[in-house]
Amino acid sequence: MPKANAYAIDNPTGAFHPTTIERREPGPTEVLFDIKYAGICHSDIHTARGEWGPTTYPLVPGHEIAGIVTKVGDKVTKYKVGDRVGVGCFIDSCGTCEQCASGHEQFCSQAIFTYNDTGRDGLPTLGGYSTSITVEQDYVCAIPDGLALDAAAPLLCAGITTYSPLKRWGAGPGKKVAIVGMGGLGHVGVKIAAAMGADVSVISQTMSKQADGLRFGATNYYAAGVPGTLESLRHSFDLILSTVSSSTDLTPYIDCLKPGGVFVDVGMPQHDSQLYMRTLCDGNRIVAGSMIGGIAETQQMLDFCAEHGVAPQIEVIGAKDITAAYDKVVASQVRYRYVIDTSTL
Repeated sequence: MPKANAYAIDNPTGAFHPTTIERREPGPTEVLFDIKYAGICHSDIHTARGEWGPTTYPLVPGHEIAGIVTKVGDKVTKYKVGDRVGVGCFIDSCGTCEQCASGHEQFCSQAIFTYNDTGRDGLPTLGGYSTSITVEQDYVCAIPDGLALDAAAPLLCAGITTYSPLKRWGAGPGKKVAIVGMGGLGHVGVKIAAAMGADVSVISQTMSKQADGLRFGATNYYAAGVPGTLESLRHSFDLILSTVSSSTDLTPYIDCLKPGGVFVDVGMPQHDSQLYMRTLCDGNRIVAGSMIGGIAETQQMLDFCAEHGVAPQIEVIGAKDITAAYDKVVASQVRYRYVIDTSTL
């Protein structure tokens, strides 16, 4: 079996360390590819630190994966050696249920996630902080030539996580969209919403990232931490996309929606948030959630980003910097997405 260099963590308070893992030889319809870059997602941190439930250690995280195909099974029809490809948050599903048939494989009851799950071989799944991976061809996406591999990696999670709800809820010309939080997810959401033609605003805690927000395509930037700001935005937006992972009182944000407006959460706070239900009834407002997207929609997102020149702002780091990078992400000190150069593994 092919061996891969990787970085793993052994417990919730540990540090990442080098290790070697095995990848299976590609089966008839599987693809083996060299991972060139792997993004660091806040989900990686939640999982590594045991904040989202049980974690199987040693853990090799990473579900923002970009690389080059090196070997394919004899029945593979979608990819060939040398192709630029990516893998996101899941690597398998049943393929036949209602969710799979409708292009929502991420909601399949048998979906297998890229790490911290159990694969079809009965072994723990190990993610992209490694130098190679073997995946069924139907769960691999093509990375267009217009996207650099390092910048493409975060799109496999951050890109689809923001693209999917923006598309579903009609972000586009004539729509006023607010992005709450401008971190690794939020800054991608600003870029995508602007590329869709929406009038985009950022609602952050402070004004410290205002210049970046405007550069990314926002027309307005607001600081929720300044008293009176949210009150001044009542009934302003058709769509609010919240990317923050901290729990809060949602009521003032819901009140910023126009009648019929939609508030969508993709930040998945660890703890409960509050909401005064009458605020929903006052204007037929909607609160929704969203989680990544299916394979077809993920490919659509990659093609959209390549066509419109949308790419995350990244900082490429070496493997030895992963543990420190986690602390910086939690402290909102990254601008705006760390990407691991896997040659340093």
